[in-house]
Amino acid sequence: MRLLYTLAWWLALPLVLARLWLRGRQEPGYRQHWGERLGFYGRQPTTATDTIWLHAVSVGETRAAEPLIDALLAAWPRCRIVLTHMTPTGRATGKSLFAKHGARLVQSYLPYDTGAMPARFIRHFSPRICILMETEVWPNLIHQCNRYKVPVVLANARLSQRSLGKAQRLGKLIADAARGITLVAAQTQDDADRVRQLGVQHVVVTGSIKFDVVVPEAALATGAWLRGAIGQRPVLLCASTREGEEQLIFDALARASLPAHALLLIVPRHPQRFDEVEKLIAAQGLAVQRRSGLAQDDVVAAGTQVLLGDTMGEMFAYYVACDCAFVGGSLLPLGGQNLIEPAALGKPVLIGPHTFNFALVTEQAIAAGGAALVADADALMAQAAVLLQDPAQLASMGQKALAFANQHRGATPRTIAAIQPLLR
Repeated sequence: MRLLYTLAWWLALPLVLARLWLRGRQEPGYRQHWGERLGFYGRQPTTATDTIWLHAVSVGETRAAEPLIDALLAAWPRCRIVLTHMTPTGRATGKSLFAKHGARLVQSYLPYDTGAMPARFIRHFSPRICILMETEVWPNLIHQCNRYKVPVVLANARLSQRSLGKAQRLGKLIADAARGITLVAAQTQDDADRVRQLGVQHVVVTGSIKFDVVVPEAALATGAWLRGAIGQRPVLLCASTREGEEQLIFDALARASLPAHALLLIVPRHPQRFDEVEKLIAAQGLAVQRRSGLAQDDVVAAGTQVLLGDTMGEMFAYYVACDCAFVGGSLLPLGGQNLIEPAALGKPVLIGPHTFNFALVTEQAIAAGGAALVADADALMAQAAVLLQDPAQLASMGQKALAFANQHRGATPRTIAAIQPLLR
């Protein structure tokens, strides 16, 4: 089965590279570092050092990995980390977050899963361990790690019932890969149970590392500045929205009873859609400004109805600047996004009905009183209108969100303890 998978990769490779080039028209980062994606690297470093390989596919996984990377470098001071990604936005996020570590952290794209390419990666970097964040399972990569005796860890792992069904339909290919994973550190007991159904032998429950993320001082400062530029207007943030959701939100906004001077701050999840969303806003006849157009001394105009968050790496700042946050990817059946970040900043959280990727944490946040489920975009606007016009309820829900986030910290040291025997 793996041989057929490998053949499919080689046959699809020209199309994969063509798609990469086409995506580069909107995101130039896709046209850079192609050698890394094909498993070709520069000269070996002159000084040998122990290497921990950690893979974080894109922005969310990279940000979630921050506490773990900091803890790994602190626990093993003679090691370096090779951090791999699949997307340019993930790589840019990693560069911003981990510049503080200097030469102890090296970035690269993950080589395509052809077999030969991950093998070249392993021979070049000689990692002592491979840590995959959340749900990344690459059959040939895992096979090559087993071949070169590199333990494979799936950290901060989550697996929805839907994803389990998809994996099981792939049969022996995923079953063999699962048996090749040395350790899975799962977010919840339900995740652990589903992972075991794939055939992984060693599974522990550590909780979600995302609860351990520390908000950078720079993000707090940027958020405070942005709030100052907005002024005293109530702010509803719609964060990490996906294609199709923005139109639903704008249509509902036209029917909503938000305070007359309220500001909608909207941040699409994918940067290549910033211009598209601006056109949607203009088509609604709404006055819009872009965050990227605000200089240090500028203010958001009183007549602006929508502020478009069109910058990378500022999500924490957007959460700081808002009064109430809706977490996107949940109005349509896309599985939702991480609601921990706004909760950790003490912001009331609204979330749509489609949260299967974050089912348990969503249920827990709602049970704690820090989040509220909304059935659709109209319900979102109605709930936001209630909160933005009731400061006491807004503050109470924010305090409960913060208490919920603080209660669930501690996954990082538990993950380090589970990994430690593999790094002795």
